[in-house]
Amino acid sequence: MKRSQPKWEPPSNEGKTKLKLFNSLTRQKEVFIPQSGNTIKWYNCGPTVYDAAHMGHARSYISFDILRRVLSDYFKFDIFYCMNITDIDDKIIVRARQQYLLQQYIDSKPSPDQVKQDVESSLKRLNSKIADETDPDKLNMLTKMQQKVMALMDSGDAGQNVRLEEISDVLAPWLDKTKGSGVTDNSIFSSLPKYWEEEFHKDMEALNVLPADVLTRVSEYIPEVVEYIQKIITNGYAYESNGSVYFDTTAFDTSPNHFYAKMVPEAYGDKKALAEGEGELTATESGEKRNATDFAVWKASKPGEPSWDSPWGKGRPGWHIECSVMASDVLGESMDIHSGGFDLKFPHHDNELAQAEAYFEHDHWVRYFIHSGHLTIDGCKMSKSLKNFITIREVLNKYTARQIRLLYLLHAWKDTLDYSEKTMDVALEFEKTLSEFFLNVKDCVRSVPSSGTAAWSKWTEEEVKLNEKFQAKRQGVHEALCDNVDTRGAMDNLRELVSVGNSYMSAARSKQRVVNRSLLMNIAGFITEILKTFGAIPKDQSIGFPQGGSQSTNVEEVVMPYLSAFADFRDKIRSIAKETKDVAVLKECDKLRDTVLPELGVRLEDHEGAPTIIKLVDRETLMKERAEKQRLEEKKLLEKEKLKQEQLAKEAQKRIPPWEMFKKETDKYSKFDEKGIPTHDTKGEEIGNKALKKLLKLYGIQEKKYNDYLKSVNQ
Repeated sequence: MKRSQPKWEPPSNEGKTKLKLFNSLTRQKEVFIPQSGNTIKWYNCGPTVYDAAHMGHARSYISFDILRRVLSDYFKFDIFYCMNITDIDDKIIVRARQQYLLQQYIDSKPSPDQVKQDVESSLKRLNSKIADETDPDKLNMLTKMQQKVMALMDSGDAGQNVRLEEISDVLAPWLDKTKGSGVTDNSIFSSLPKYWEEEFHKDMEALNVLPADVLTRVSEYIPEVVEYIQKIITNGYAYESNGSVYFDTTAFDTSPNHFYAKMVPEAYGDKKALAEGEGELTATESGEKRNATDFAVWKASKPGEPSWDSPWGKGRPGWHIECSVMASDVLGESMDIHSGGFDLKFPHHDNELAQAEAYFEHDHWVRYFIHSGHLTIDGCKMSKSLKNFITIREVLNKYTARQIRLLYLLHAWKDTLDYSEKTMDVALEFEKTLSEFFLNVKDCVRSVPSSGTAAWSKWTEEEVKLNEKFQAKRQGVHEALCDNVDTRGAMDNLRELVSVGNSYMSAARSKQRVVNRSLLMNIAGFITEILKTFGAIPKDQSIGFPQGGSQSTNVEEVVMPYLSAFADFRDKIRSIAKETKDVAVLKECDKLRDTVLPELGVRLEDHEGAPTIIKLVDRETLMKERAEKQRLEEKKLLEKEKLKQEQLAKEAQKRIPPWEMFKKETDKYSKFDEKGIPTHDTKGEEIGNKALKKLLKLYGIQEKKYNDYLKSVNQ
C-alpha cells in the first residue's frame, strides 16, 4: 500500500502587525495602503525662501526625512518624493523691496538731519502699527523696536554716528510704504529667493536630510498655474473679479461631490486664518469677493509687485494654488502622501485640496495627509520678539547633525517637540550610551575568531537569555515603527537592548569568559541598521558610529592590530614596573593613556587582572572628556584646600583667649569691660541688652573652645 504525505497547514500568523499612519484627513491612525503596488507618490511642502532656515523648519524636514527613510529602507516601499520651493510670495516681495530700497537709501548718503527727519516719520508709522496690533508676541517685538529707536533719537545719535542698519527694522518698512510702488524690476524679486534657497539646501545637507527626487519652483510654473486656474473657472469653482481670480468656496462646498475644509472644518470662516493665508499685500476691495471665505488663486499685481501676463491681466499666483499646480503636474491626479507643518493645515492645505479636487472633479487628491508637530524653545513658542529665534546654522555650531537627529528620534514626529539644553542633554546622553556600547562590543569580540571552528561555541544559559531579549526587542522595534513610525518607542527598545547587551559583556568580563561573537555582532549590527534607517549613521558603516570623521570603519580595521600589540606590550611593562615598584615607568604608562593617545583618538581603559580595553573615539570627544576630568580634579583639589583652610582657621580660633576675641574688632567697638566684652560701639554709644546678650553667648562658646585647647596641650 502506497503512503501519501499528510496535508500541511501553514501557520496563521494572526499577530502580524500592519503599518499605520496618523492621517489628518481622519484624525486617527489608518492602515497604510499605497494606491499602486509598492510605489508611494509623496509631496512635501517646501520653504518660502526669504530668510535663514530656523529650527521650526528643521522640525518639519528632519521629521519627514526620518519617515521617508523608514518607509523606504525599513518597509521597502519605492518612494517618489517631490518638494516645492515657494519663490513668489508676499513675504518675499516685501523683504526684497525693503532690502533694495534700504540699500538705495544708504548709497544716497543722506545728511544727519534728513535721517533724523525720516526716522521720525518711520516712528509715526510704527506707532500706528502698534496701536492696531493684537498678537502679544508681535506687539512685544514692535514695542521693543520702538523703544530702541526712540532711545537713539533722544540721545541725538539717530542721524549722527549710528549706522543705518541699526534702525533698518523701522526705516525699511517706511521706505517700502512711501517708495515701494516704484520698484518694477522683476529681477529684484528673484535674487532674494535664489540666495536663500541656496542657503536652505546647504542647511539640509548639513542636517543629512535627503534631497527630493523632484524640486519645483513656483516661478517656473506660471503657464501651468494659468492653465490650472482656467480649468477651475471652467468647472464652475472660480471667478474673475477686478483682474484677480477667486476660488468660490460656496460653489465648491455645495457641490454633492465636494467638501470644503476637509481637515479643519471647524475653522471654516476663521477670518484671521484666512487673512494670514491671503498674505500681507492682499487688500480686497469691498464687493470684490462673492463670499467672505473665498480666497485668491490669482492676484492682480499692484505697482511695486512682480507680474506675469494672464487672461485676466498682469498678476501673480496666490499662495495656495502654487502647490496644487506643481504637485498635480508631477504626481498626477492623486498622490499617496502629502506632508507639511502642523500650522499649514488651515487654510493652506485645505485650500490646496479644494483647488485640486475642483480641477480634477474628484474627492481623493491626497490619500494620507500627515503633519509634523510644533517646535518650542525652552517650552515657549519660537519668536523673534522673545529672542529665542534660533537658526539651523546656530544650532549646528553647538551640536552635530546626529545629535539633533537623535533629539527628533526621541520624540513623536506628530507631537510638539521642545528644543532646550535639557532635551539636548538627553539626546547627548543617549548618543554616549550607544557609542560606549558599540566600543565595548568591538573590544569584546576583537580577540574572538570571526570564522573557522573556533568562531563557534556552545550557547550557555546567558546566550539563550540574551537572544530571547534580542528577539523580543527586535519585534518591539518593528511594532513601534508599524505604529505611526513611533521612533521614540523604537529607541526605547534599542536602549533596553543595549542595557542587556552591556550586562552580558560585563558578566563575561568579570568571569573572564569568552563572549559569543556572532550573537553580539548580530545585536550591534541590528542596532546599527536601525540607526542607519533613521539617518543617524552613514549607510557604509558596518558597526556603530564612524570614527575618524569621514573615513569610517576602515581606519579601525587597519590600526587595531597595531594598537592591540602596543597595548599588550604596555600591559607587560606595567606589570613589571608594579613588581619592581618603578614609579617613573608607571607614570609614563599613565601619561601615555591619559595624554598622548587621546590626542590620536585612542582611549585605553585599564582593568585590574584583565587585558586593557582599546577604543577608537573621536579626538574631539576625548578632548572634552579629558577637560571634564581635569575640571573635576581641580574642583576636588580646591574643595580639599578649602576644607584644609577651614580646619586651620578652626584650630587657630581655638587658640584665641576669650578676653581677646573682641578687642581686634575696633571697627565695631570702642570700650570693653575687664573680661574683654564690648560695652560701647564706635560711636561711643552703650551696647544694648539684646546685642550684649548675643556677645555673652559668643564669649561663652569661645571660652569652652579655649579651655578644651588648653586641656589638649597639657595632656
